Amino acid sequence: MPAQAQLPQPYYYTPEEYLALEEDAEYRSEYHDGEMIAMTGGTVNHNRIVRNLSLELGLALKKQDDYELFMGDVKVWLPHTRCFLYPDIMVIAGQPAYYENRKDAIINPLVVVEVLSKSTQNYDKGDKFDYYRKLPSFQEYILINQYEFLVEQYTKISEYEWRIAYTNDVEASIELVTFPLKIALKDIYNKVDFVEED
Repeated sequence: MPAQAQLPQPYYYTPEEYLALEEDAEYRSEYHDGEMIAMTGGTVNHNRIVRNLSLELGLALKKQDDYELFMGDVKVWLPHTRCFLYPDIMVIAGQPAYYENRKDAIINPLVVVEVLSKSTQNYDKGDKFDYYRKLPSFQEYILINQYEFLVEQYTKISEYEWRIAYTNDVEASIELVTFPLKIALKDIYNKVDFVEED
């Protein structure tokens, strides 16, 4: 009887190993309870949407000491699921609470914004939202479609209840609940070319 080939066992990275590797990595990876998952590259429209919303948020929060905006390179640590994730945009209230005193990973996002891509939209709406909801500080989740005018806004009502609002009229605006900001969809989608991304 021929010997059965043994598949190599996947390597389990500790959070410390992941963080050390991520500091020198050429590309970013998320961490999911021991597994490192390389992130896909962004599109031009993805970048435009993140830039547009970051500018609006930055201006709105410039004179408000109670909130701070982070983008792209700052991770969120989710202790319940042992994950490090990279939100496109996040806002915190008060001072950042850091993971293990590191300045590249926080544990207290108030608002998280994700720009949806075809490869990640199910994950962003499903498991990722479930992960974020386990953070006590997390109150509002904004999902922006990069292929059409559509913003999904989830707002925490109670520990077990979230309200969802869909906005898909380019002449309409979304209004954040956790802090004062009203922004028109046409400003979020400024210079976005839906044909370009097909």
